[in-house]
Amino acid sequence: MDTFEESPEDDRPLPERGLLHIWQTGNTSEPPEPERILFSKAVLQVALGEHHGLLLTEGGQVYSFGELLWRGLSVPVTAPVLEVSLQGRMVVRVVSGGFHCGALSEEGNVYMWGENTAGQCGLTDRGTATNVSVAEPYPVTVVDGEAVPPAAVRVMDLACGREHTLALSSQSELWAWGSGCQLGLVTNTFPVWRPQKVEHLAGKHVTQIACGAYHSLALVRALPQHNNNKQKPPEKEERGRSPRHSLTGKEQPPATEDTHYCPLGVELTDGPSAESSPRIRSTSKRPQQRGRRNLIVDPVITAERSKTSHHALSSGLPDEFELHSILQKLNEHSIEAHHNSSGLGDTDSQSSHTSDGSCVSSDVLTSSYKSDSPIRNQSYSSSVPGCLSSSPLCLDEVNVLVERSGLLGKKSSSLTDISKKWKLGSSSRRSTPGTPVHGSPHRRRTSASGSSTSAPKDPGEGMPLLETEVWSWGRGSEGQLGHGDQLARLQPLCIKSLTGEEVIKVAAGSHHSLAITAQCQVYSWGSNMCGQLGHINNPVTVPQETKLSDGLRVWDVAAGQSHSLLLADGDCVQPVMLYCGQQQERRSLRDERRSPNRAEKYTVRPTLLPFCIEMIYISSVSSGGPRCALLADRNIMGYISALHELASRERRFYCWLSNIRKKLFTPLSSKESGCPSFGESCSHLFFSLCESFVRLSLLIGRHSVSLTYFLHKVQSQDVTSLHLLTHTDRFLDVYEQYCSSVGDFQVMGGFQLLLKLSQECLGSQKTKLHQLCESDPSISSDGDVVSDLLYWPLHQLHQYSQALLKLTACYDVLAEEYQSLYQSCDQYETLYMSLLKRKKEAEATFHFWKNHSGKITEALRLPRRRMICESSNRSLTLQNAGRFTNHWFILFNDVLVHTQGAIPSQSFFSTHHIYSLTCLWVKPIPENDSGLYAIKVTCPEESFTLVASTPQEKNKWLHCLNQEVDRALGGGGHGSAAAMSRLATYSFTGEGRFKDAHYSGAWLAGRVHGRGTMKWPDGRTYTGNFKNGLEDGLGECIIPNKLLSKPDSYHGNWKEGKIHGFGKYIYANGEVYEGCFSDGQKHGYGMMSSGKLTRSSSSVFIGQWVNDKKTGYGVCDDITRGEKYMGQWLDDQRHGTAIVVTQHGVYFEGNFKEHKMNGPGLLVSEDDTVLHAEFSDDWVVNGKGVLCLANGDCLDGMFTGEWSAGLKVVATYTKQNLDEPENKERNKLLRFGQYVVDAHQRWRCVFDECWTRLGCHVAGGGDRTAAWENIAVNITKACRQSPDLSKSQRKVLESLELIPQYGAPVTISNYDSVRRYLTKACETPFHPLGWLVETLVTVYRMTYIGVGSNHRLLREAVQEVQAYLTHFYSVVRFLFPGLPDDGGVIPETPVTPSKTRHFSFSSEQSCVVVVSCSSLLLPLLLPRLYPPLFTLYCLREEQEEAQYWEHVIRLNKQPDQSLLNFLGVQEKFWPSSVSVLGEQMQIVSSSKDACFVSAVETLQQISTTFTPSDKLLVIQKTFEELTLEIKPTMNSNFLWCMDDLLPLFLYIVLRARIRNLGAEVSLIEDLMDPNVQYGEMGLMFTTLKACHIQIQQESTA
Repeated sequence: MDTFEESPEDDRPLPERGLLHIWQTGNTSEPPEPERILFSKAVLQVALGEHHGLLLTEGGQVYSFGELLWRGLSVPVTAPVLEVSLQGRMVVRVVSGGFHCGALSEEGNVYMWGENTAGQCGLTDRGTATNVSVAEPYPVTVVDGEAVPPAAVRVMDLACGREHTLALSSQSELWAWGSGCQLGLVTNTFPVWRPQKVEHLAGKHVTQIACGAYHSLALVRALPQHNNNKQKPPEKEERGRSPRHSLTGKEQPPATEDTHYCPLGVELTDGPSAESSPRIRSTSKRPQQRGRRNLIVDPVITAERSKTSHHALSSGLPDEFELHSILQKLNEHSIEAHHNSSGLGDTDSQSSHTSDGSCVSSDVLTSSYKSDSPIRNQSYSSSVPGCLSSSPLCLDEVNVLVERSGLLGKKSSSLTDISKKWKLGSSSRRSTPGTPVHGSPHRRRTSASGSSTSAPKDPGEGMPLLETEVWSWGRGSEGQLGHGDQLARLQPLCIKSLTGEEVIKVAAGSHHSLAITAQCQVYSWGSNMCGQLGHINNPVTVPQETKLSDGLRVWDVAAGQSHSLLLADGDCVQPVMLYCGQQQERRSLRDERRSPNRAEKYTVRPTLLPFCIEMIYISSVSSGGPRCALLADRNIMGYISALHELASRERRFYCWLSNIRKKLFTPLSSKESGCPSFGESCSHLFFSLCESFVRLSLLIGRHSVSLTYFLHKVQSQDVTSLHLLTHTDRFLDVYEQYCSSVGDFQVMGGFQLLLKLSQECLGSQKTKLHQLCESDPSISSDGDVVSDLLYWPLHQLHQYSQALLKLTACYDVLAEEYQSLYQSCDQYETLYMSLLKRKKEAEATFHFWKNHSGKITEALRLPRRRMICESSNRSLTLQNAGRFTNHWFILFNDVLVHTQGAIPSQSFFSTHHIYSLTCLWVKPIPENDSGLYAIKVTCPEESFTLVASTPQEKNKWLHCLNQEVDRALGGGGHGSAAAMSRLATYSFTGEGRFKDAHYSGAWLAGRVHGRGTMKWPDGRTYTGNFKNGLEDGLGECIIPNKLLSKPDSYHGNWKEGKIHGFGKYIYANGEVYEGCFSDGQKHGYGMMSSGKLTRSSSSVFIGQWVNDKKTGYGVCDDITRGEKYMGQWLDDQRHGTAIVVTQHGVYFEGNFKEHKMNGPGLLVSEDDTVLHAEFSDDWVVNGKGVLCLANGDCLDGMFTGEWSAGLKVVATYTKQNLDEPENKERNKLLRFGQYVVDAHQRWRCVFDECWTRLGCHVAGGGDRTAAWENIAVNITKACRQSPDLSKSQRKVLESLELIPQYGAPVTISNYDSVRRYLTKACETPFHPLGWLVETLVTVYRMTYIGVGSNHRLLREAVQEVQAYLTHFYSVVRFLFPGLPDDGGVIPETPVTPSKTRHFSFSSEQSCVVVVSCSSLLLPLLLPRLYPPLFTLYCLREEQEEAQYWEHVIRLNKQPDQSLLNFLGVQEKFWPSSVSVLGEQMQIVSSSKDACFVSAVETLQQISTTFTPSDKLLVIQKTFEELTLEIKPTMNSNFLWCMDDLLPLFLYIVLRARIRNLGAEVSLIEDLMDPNVQYGEMGLMFTTLKACHIQIQQESTA
């Protein structure tokens, strides 16, 4: 253990903060002189016990001084000893009990040492009852056994009494250990060695704790009034209340009080009154109390009471001898107390005669709880003068014993002091004590970091909450519990009279309690033997306000053994200190003879300690036992003084706000709620003013408390953590809302009504209002008093600015603190000046309305409207105005009013126009030769010119107009010209397209321009882009349809107010058109779906439109009739050549006219019967024709009738004869494709739209640079206007925004970059090429899926794909002019020779790249077209496929060697072994699917590819795998010959078992690149085709 070493005073460095002063109270006749303790380190905290103390210094070091009885030391305060065992623990808080100590580390660990006779230090390592003291700090672990698994609790605060210790956890739960009812535990076993949770406060948010000698206090966050389960934040809750409720701050008092509480804090029901109780009433002059006795009485009276009580109760006691001994002990003790009371001993000892006997934890009562307990209370009276002996017994203990025996079973009707009944009834408790339970609900808890606080914090703002409750429990013989009686409480009970008083801190002396509120009021209760409460009553059983001198605002308190210290704000910035308690004075011998039993002198009211003026700036005070201590700070560079000044002004401001709220707003609000006097409009504004005032008051109250806490810990606080800096926006918003409410109320004449109503509520209103006003008392006008009263809070903003400015002087200009302080200082000062300007505007507006009253002006009078300037002096007029007309312009903060024919002096208006400032454009007109000072004003529907009388008037109006327009648009209103482009709302009134429409969106120079929403009265709505006052760009329109009660809707492009471009139109009848428009009509490519079927429309048309009609090539799928038409249209009618297929497999191609079949046509039935004839109507034949049956027989003649009903035939029948020559003329008539639209002419409308999107009016006829710019613009718009894009889609669009090098010649090196760009472009529909691909896929599937799945359409489908490639390539070549023609070569000498392939058909591969539309674009297009195309191939090869597959199944039944032999494969090619998992396995005759496995698996991949080139690569890899497997058995010069290759490859094809191989072969053959048809790949493909034919024609024998 180290001792603090003193150094010479001159050499010792004096710290700037945490200067310690200690003095003794009440033991000398001279005024106390604090002793300054010199430390080289700042003292952060002082904790004082009965005769010892602790010091916490910087670095977390703890020092002890005083009578350290547990060590047998007496240490002077000037040389404290260092607690070495706490070194490195980083202690953040120390506490002292009566004779024990506690420390709390930064990690939340608890350390205890000192006396432990009552278990107040907890269970140490010895863990036995013989542990009467703990010499060194020892950790006490607080464990939550209800958590799963049990977890250590992090402690945030500690408090110590004489025989107990309390701990507050980070979860705001209370834990206790020690002895006595002051623990608040549900137990009958004492001492409590291990910390236990105070279950009665479980579920409540405890924020601060304090311990007296034998009682405890807790500050608890009040629960919301409406519902405990659904708590709102206090700020939101305050806003949600009615104005009346928010002003009162408390709940309405109940009519009657039927709830009562017993001494244990348990709620009781109604029972017999105390008059029926067999208790003896007191004869004292003090107010009569039920169920309690005054314990300091005359011994004769005491003896008589003892005998009377004994006579009344002895008959029912089970052990009369025990009761008699108890009464005898009480009688003897009372006489002894009477003799001791006349001396000048320890005042605490005197009060202990009453306090120690009121708790059920005394020695006698403890023995009744557990008679076998060996632990007894011990005393230090032998070694320490003034220490208390073991607790004596009193009448309460007798009553408790009797009640435990069942003799006093009747309950008291009231346990509350009658004299305070009216006060307690005025506020109901928000937190009622629940039934004590032995366990709280099991839940997991996590530790939270943070320091101890003295009031609840708002989780949203971090500032202390003001809605608190005070709970107390323990012994109450001196009324220190504050429940209106002198009974003990075993469980915590809420002090009802303090509910709603905004208590922010509690303190406990030995037998008295203190509470300080946010309004700087001090409440005290308990023992007042030495005047420590500050009033004359003794004892005080309910909290009473301590009367202070005017101008004193207490912000810190400390309670000692028999005294109290108050730290308050005085007239100056420096705090003052007040003292309540014992004061001795010199008495003469004559005085002693006259009053030998006279007690010490004590103060009736708190008195000022004069030495506090010399203590510089006091930050906190402490008391304990007979000692007092304070911590002071030096004012280095004005930092401390600035903080104290800020906190003092804020506390004073909150007290003023609370006074105004209490004396003015609350009575006025109550009166207005009951009997409205303001009128409807002003009444609403008054309540709005009340709400904003309450909101401001709540914010200031919480801020003042937070500043108080900041001063307590100023040594460890950072200035940037001030709420003025961290919550600047919150302060500015609240002040701005309050100023707006006051201004609105003033403009509507509320000040005069308020003054009149206050006369009824306040009596002499002028005197009362002058007393409430903080401004110059010389103001005589009543209106000025009200204005100054309501606008006074604005001056606090200036005080904030000045305080922060003073703090900036303490830091360097480049420091972060300086920047933060200066920025906030500027914000508060700016708002202050702005609000002062608004105040002047409100005053001017009120006088304007007052001087120009009338019906029309009342219609213009609005709360938020302010008058800026007006031209009643004819300083501004309209250009070219008539000679006999008057024009008056009035500029408000939201509108410009033009009155015509007005006589301002008579306030007569004939007509007036109102122009919203948000839609007003102001432009000065240069002075011309005429000398006019003109200003041009532009509105959405008109423009006019204003002429000023002088240049000064012009500049004035121009400045005011620009300033108010800018402010109306949300700007700062600095007077500069408002933006030409803006966002605003406007309702059109004039004639035109927008008549009576309401618009909200972007504007440009008086015209609708940009994105916005236009709504018409008939229900039409347009949302999208505008340009020069018209719809232009992407937009969405909804048009109501009254007949169908459903609206039409369109989403797409507009141009000059009309639908133009690509879009989607949904009609009310269920039809949907998606395609191109021109001038509001369907024009170009489009798809129309009609009908109301659940999954598909009854008919779908996709094709070309001209002027809202189907004209050109199109496909119509009539699902109802089961037909699909693919051909030409004219004016919504089928007209021209076309193909029709039905769901029954009938195929027709021919001519149509006027929507029906007309002319020659070719009809093919499902059974391949072909008819070529003349048609006169749909499916009606009438004329000459040829009918060819499926077996080859023919009928040539005249046919009439309908095909489905039967034909009338007059013809020549010809039977097929194989020997006759082929009839070429007949075959020509029956040839497919002679009446179809050419594939290159089918979808020109789609490609035309693509060219339009590129900016070309005709195919290939536009500017290439402009085309690329259009692509970039479209991609950029898509990125901005499509928020739902995925990351991959957005990444693709971002890569496409960069325009490639399109003008450079295409070479082998950059050819791949062109292919990559095309691949990305085709992935998104926002690119014109991507839209083209997506649309082509749509039309292709619409044509060849569904009813169109007829194998006779395969030829047309293949030709259509080839046509797509041709047109597509022309578009690509336009964008990349460096590409060669289709089939052209990109000449470039290769840098490195290509790898040669070891194959018999080629020696070296060429490095020349041949570019064709199929090789470049087919990989982009065919994968999307593959499903319908391959389906047609499968349908055509269906019969051959069945035969092929039957042969494959049969031949694959053979083993490998048998199949190889059957196919004629030479034995030298037969593999003898195969590698399986790295091991060679022999192939036997029964082996199956074991030969050439890799080649077989490679060929099977042909079904997973789409393009012919990919399928050819699969075939090539198959040959390579086959070669690799054969080559090890052959010599290196081996070359394939077709006689060896064909049988072996035939085996590979059979074992691959490829379904629809014929369709695969046909697809490759039709679409393969002609450049590779005769090369190496062409030969490989021919081999595969030969194998397929061989398998198909294989004999079944």
